[in-house]
Amino acid sequence: MPPPSDIVKVAIEWPGANAQFIEIDQKKPLASIIREVCDGWSLSGSEQFALRYADGPQLYITEQSRSEMKIGCILRLAISPMRAARQLLERIQSHGIDARLEALKELAKLSADPTFATEFINIEGLATLARLVESGTHFGEMLAFTLTAFLELMDHGIVSWDLVSVSFIKQIACYVNQPMVDVSILQRSLAILESMVLNSHSLYQRVAQEITVAQLIAHLSNQEIQTYAIALINALFLKTPEDRRQEMASTLAQKHLRGIILNHIIRGNRPVKAEMAHQLYVLQVLTFNLLEERMMTKMDPNDQTQREIIIELRRIAFEGDSDPGGTEKRKATKDYKMLGFTNPMNPAMDFTQTPPGMLALDNMLYLAKLHQDTYIRIVLENSSREDKHECPFGRCAIELTRMLCDLLQVGELPNEGCNDFHPMFFTHERAWEEFFCVCIQLLNKTWKEMRATAEDFNKVMTVVREQITRALAIHPPTLEQLRVKLRTLSYAEILRLRQSERMTQDDFQSPPIIELRERIQPEILELIKQQRLNRLCEGSCFRKLGNRRRQEKFWFCRLSLNHKVLHYGDLDESPQGEVAFELLSDKIPVSDMKAVLTGKDCPHMKEKSALKQNKEVLELAFSILYDPDEALNFVAPNKYEYCIWTDGLSALLGKELSSDLTRSDLDTLMSMEMKLRLLDLENITIPEAPPPVPKEPSTYNFTYNYG
Repeated sequence: MPPPSDIVKVAIEWPGANAQFIEIDQKKPLASIIREVCDGWSLSGSEQFALRYADGPQLYITEQSRSEMKIGCILRLAISPMRAARQLLERIQSHGIDARLEALKELAKLSADPTFATEFINIEGLATLARLVESGTHFGEMLAFTLTAFLELMDHGIVSWDLVSVSFIKQIACYVNQPMVDVSILQRSLAILESMVLNSHSLYQRVAQEITVAQLIAHLSNQEIQTYAIALINALFLKTPEDRRQEMASTLAQKHLRGIILNHIIRGNRPVKAEMAHQLYVLQVLTFNLLEERMMTKMDPNDQTQREIIIELRRIAFEGDSDPGGTEKRKATKDYKMLGFTNPMNPAMDFTQTPPGMLALDNMLYLAKLHQDTYIRIVLENSSREDKHECPFGRCAIELTRMLCDLLQVGELPNEGCNDFHPMFFTHERAWEEFFCVCIQLLNKTWKEMRATAEDFNKVMTVVREQITRALAIHPPTLEQLRVKLRTLSYAEILRLRQSERMTQDDFQSPPIIELRERIQPEILELIKQQRLNRLCEGSCFRKLGNRRRQEKFWFCRLSLNHKVLHYGDLDESPQGEVAFELLSDKIPVSDMKAVLTGKDCPHMKEKSALKQNKEVLELAFSILYDPDEALNFVAPNKYEYCIWTDGLSALLGKELSSDLTRSDLDTLMSMEMKLRLLDLENITIPEAPPPVPKEPSTYNFTYNYG
């Protein structure tokens, strides 16, 4: 008979003694349990002791966190958090260098525990660490452990970053600006400055005064601190007032940030890791967001300066082009019609809708000036046609700009869980404009391949969007390789891909085929279910959210091979392969799982935060509710992992699999199975005399590789 739900069987260790195996009654006060444990080893003063986990982060167990204890976990009797905090503070202030170093090393580890952190901060421990840093007398390992402890303590959010003194900021900035500083000190200093900038507007201003962008960029040549330096650059970029962001972008360009990133990171001698990929993605988003102002600016038809740009487009396209008599220039209205504007009488009206606003006109002018031959060819080859198949350049350029803004999410905040940066955007100073130039040529080419007319405009734009989306999905390293990929994605190829990716409905609507589908669908769903569960057994790595200092914040989760227990635990870094069950210190019995929540219904998505409320984060969030009223919160690294895990967890709970991936896999596998069975039927020789009623054809067994 299983034990009651409020009884937890655990092992408790104490140095130099045999472990105690006891049953903890969760209804009993924790102080009483600790007293009984102390009595078992004849230890007096039980109020001076506490229980900690023996594995993993080794956190203290409190009345609030005791519900997280699992059957079979190993605990350790330790001195209480208050006593530990007082002892460490005394040792830190001692005169012996070795004793102080050991105390700081232990403090750096213990500070990750919120219970200990609260006690240490309450006895002015944080202020003591700040004074040690401000004194400038600590160096090497001692300083590194001091900064680590300080950062861990501040990360709990117990006290405000605004309490940090100006002298502390100056000292931390000094470590960053000095040319020869130990890597571990640089890493922690950069991380502290990043947290200051992200958590306090007043501290952002102080840090911006103390840190030079040139010095941060200089650190990018050091692979050990590249990620920290980029993270601080991004934080400064994000918090810079909108009216000064263009100025900061210009400064970064003048210091050759893009080229340094391209040569030292993207094309460096080691692969880009997940954390660096995220920081490059954030920089990419912040850079493209500089376009938002122009994207949301309507053209003023009465502004002569803006009208001059349109006149310049006309001049470049039709310069020297006059009527046969040579007595007057081509009428402006006719020219603007040839340029493909919707309002040839007043083309300025075409740019009054936002998005894309004036950004579309900027793109068109860039093409006309920097790629003049391409611009003139596109305009003239379409303006000379008389078969109604001309591609309206102006209208197409405006709609294409709107599409690219949508695809690249111009104006949206960075997504904390996203690593989707595109290397090609770091290969050119005017990457956005060059991207537009490549895509407008694609649009013109696709228009001709479809032999489209004005009535087909929306159809053409749909195909072009699919072409660009498919090309971006492979992350071409250069704009030229993007051009090559788009060349292969012709209209005919898009049609072929569409055909291969979906099951033709016309071939599968007859009653016998529908009946066959209904028979084999449960088998296919069971196959998909097993694949999902197998993937859960392999496990996945997730990133911890809600912590601005993103380094070394990973955790791994996997299902036991008998599908009865979900194991999870923290990791120091993203793993390269499977993580052994022994390294995952926490677990949840599947029998305790109540439900799986997704999106905004998840507990960790209900807290308001600029990044957490990002649409993409919401789409990747899910939570497991389990007894007693606890939740394990996830944000999947991508849509595929999200579908795998939500499907697998639904399967464990006996629920229907309903993700987009399941529907796609079901269609694909059903199509494969149907074709195989129909092929078998086509090869049957029908005898002259009617045979006995045949049995149902045997199911073809196959394994589908999901990659």
